[in-house]
Amino acid sequence: MAMIEKRGKTYRITVSCGYDMNGRQIRKTMTYKPEPGMTAKQIEKEAQRQATLFEERCLKGQVLDANIRFAEFAEIWLKDRKNDLRPRTYARYETLLPRINAAIGHIKLSRLQPTHLRAFYNNLSEGGVRLDTKYHCNISVDDYLAEHRLSTAELCRRSDISNTTMISIRKGNNVNQTNALKLSEALGIPLSELFTPVGDGNKALSGKTIQHYHRLISVILNTAVEWGILFSNPCDRTKTPKADEKEAKYIDEVQAEALLRALDEADETHRKLIRLLLFTGMRRGEALGLKWSDVDFRKGTLNICRTLQFLPDTGLFEDKTKNKSSERTIKLSKIALDDLRAHKAAQAEHRLSIGTYWIGEVDYIFTGPEGKPLKPDSVSSWFSRFMKARPELPFITLHSLRHTNATLQLAAGVPITTVSKRLGHSNTATTGRVYAHAIQSADDNAADKLDDLFSGKKNHSAAG
Repeated sequence: MAMIEKRGKTYRITVSCGYDMNGRQIRKTMTYKPEPGMTAKQIEKEAQRQATLFEERCLKGQVLDANIRFAEFAEIWLKDRKNDLRPRTYARYETLLPRINAAIGHIKLSRLQPTHLRAFYNNLSEGGVRLDTKYHCNISVDDYLAEHRLSTAELCRRSDISNTTMISIRKGNNVNQTNALKLSEALGIPLSELFTPVGDGNKALSGKTIQHYHRLISVILNTAVEWGILFSNPCDRTKTPKADEKEAKYIDEVQAEALLRALDEADETHRKLIRLLLFTGMRRGEALGLKWSDVDFRKGTLNICRTLQFLPDTGLFEDKTKNKSSERTIKLSKIALDDLRAHKAAQAEHRLSIGTYWIGEVDYIFTGPEGKPLKPDSVSSWFSRFMKARPELPFITLHSLRHTNATLQLAAGVPITTVSKRLGHSNTATTGRVYAHAIQSADDNAADKLDDLFSGKKNHSAAG
């Protein structure tokens, strides 16, 4: 509740806005000066009205200044942007912010300098800062429970860890950092004593990942400038590590043919899905979001207008394509069309055979046995297992099928503008940057063909 304090001819209104990261109470104040000629009763009533309005503005985050700490402002910013951001983008920002807040969250916006940001980026470039580090418990949780006469349910309640995760820890399985910290705090044992980091947790973050952190900080601080809290964005004066240029991984024509033969051993749905990804170069979410209404068998075209995504808190949901240029209609090859015709017939036959057990509400092209849409990560996991089980084939990920499609198109002499449009890139510059190796290879091949052509003419003239 707002407090009103008379100070001479004015009134100071104070509102408590909770506590900061260090446990200190956050207070915001304003000064109210009555208009001349107001009675004491009018002044009292107006002061109360001003206090109520000021408290409402404070609680809504509308009273801000440069002394607000970064973590507090970031929380206000994220809530303000929630309806404008795509679900996956919002979830990614929620994942990035804890590490950012741990480094600079305590710093007031007015005091945040490029030196703070450079120190944070340098720290990310070092080992031992990954949040995906796994931890192995050094004690027997069963022995601890017996010694302290605790039930598993009670320990779950104290640590805020689910029963399933607690059972996993008791079995000796590794746990993520969040749950390791929760158990450490609940048992009162330092993390370094209770757990041992395992795996590649000391691996430094890539330059590309660090740039993701930099962009988020910059977007947040740009908003602070727009709202008049800061005069300038310190990110504009900060350099980040360069992103490592990684060559897109792909397979050649011979290896692609071998993969197609190997797919004969796969089930109907996965076989047709992987073949379509290879034939079209679509993104995973784009293919899983396809519906039968998107296929025009008469014209031989496929309309790509949505993606299927998954988030733990949301489940499966449809989203827009990556960008406007990703909404596209592409021509399908005869093989791809024949595949879809055969798959539609097989799906219809299966649906008829199981009757009421088919619970799919939307006519997605690729579904599970009961008609439910496929989860994106489950498809990637399936393909990874499929490739690992065939050592005769070079190991590639699901996304490598997109790279393979683009590379084979360029090698076949398809214009880069056509390749870019079929892939749904925003411009040909993106295609040229990602597939520079294939463009160079095609250029070398063109030079060789010209050399052969002119050499042949020269030899023909000499013979005459």
